[in-house]
Order: sequence, then structure tokens, then C-alpha cells
Amino acid sequence: MDTKKKQILIDEIEAFIFDFDGVLTNNVVHIDQDGKELVSCSRADGLAFDLLRKVGKPVYILSTEKNYVVEARANKLRVPVLNGVNNKVKSLEDLANSEGFDLSSIFYVGNDLNDYYVMKLCGYTACPSDSHFRIKEISDVVLKTPGGGGIVRELLEDVFNIDFISVLYDDN
Repeated sequence: MDTKKKQILIDEIEAFIFDFDGVLTNNVVHIDQDGKELVSCSRADGLAFDLLRKVGKPVYILSTEKNYVVEARANKLRVPVLNGVNNKVKSLEDLANSEGFDLSSIFYVGNDLNDYYVMKLCGYTACPSDSHFRIKEISDVVLKTPGGGGIVRELLEDVFNIDFISVLYDDN
């Protein structure tokens, strides 16, 4: 992981926003004979979303993709999704306004050029290791993990240094 800023504290973050394709997936699509799309996601991220819920951090998926697979995964993760959006910047601004988030306190994770301008708006950014070079240039954190390989898990464990066992399983 390449961190360009000083250590980022989770208490500084009001909300986490994740792109879907190339971040929560490996950016590969399989199409069956009926035209149904299938993607690969990491189950390790499921536990990470549980942790974010437990610590009270709002989380959203923001995707230009209009496909049922995005909604299906978001529902499984119990994460609100804004998909099929034409303008990520406007969608994020609308979300921030409606929820009272300060854009400088939003942590956005993206991977490709359609994330460029929305990432420039946010106070904190990260990207998977296999992101477009322009996205790597503007990211505060370039993760070691490629998209779809458990980037949310790496973000929480390695960037925020969160101990999953103590947060999720210790009853003390």
C-alpha cells in the first residue's frame, strides 16, 4: 500500500463511497448464453462492510453501471446503492446535501477515469492496485490489492489499522 498522506483516522471520515466495477469486482464480466452478466467479488469485503456498519460509518456504492448484479451485491452487503448514474459528481453532491455530509470528510474508492472528477471532490481517496494510472496519481492511498480482491478489507485493516476480531467478535 502506498500512502501519500499522513495516517488517516477513521474518526475523520463521515461516509465511505465505493465504485462497483473494478473496485468491488475484478473488472471482468462473464456473460452466459442467455446474456446474463456475472462478476466476481471478494467475500472478505462482506465482513468489512459488517465492520463499517458496527462502527456506525455510512457506506454507499456509487456506480454508472445499470445492471441488476450491482443491486444484488449491494443488497447482500446491506449497503445502499446509487447505480445507473450518469454523473457521479452530481450524484455525490446530491447525496452529501441530502445526508448532511461534508465532501471533505468523504472517503471515495474508485479505479477508472469515470471516478476522476468525483475523487477530486472528496477529502480522502483510495484505489485498487490495478487502477488506471491517472486514478493512482490522485489517490491518497494506492492499495496492494487489485479490484475485487478484498480492497475494503485491506483498507480497514491496513490503512485504518482496525482489528476485526476486537470490533466484531469481542463482547467486552
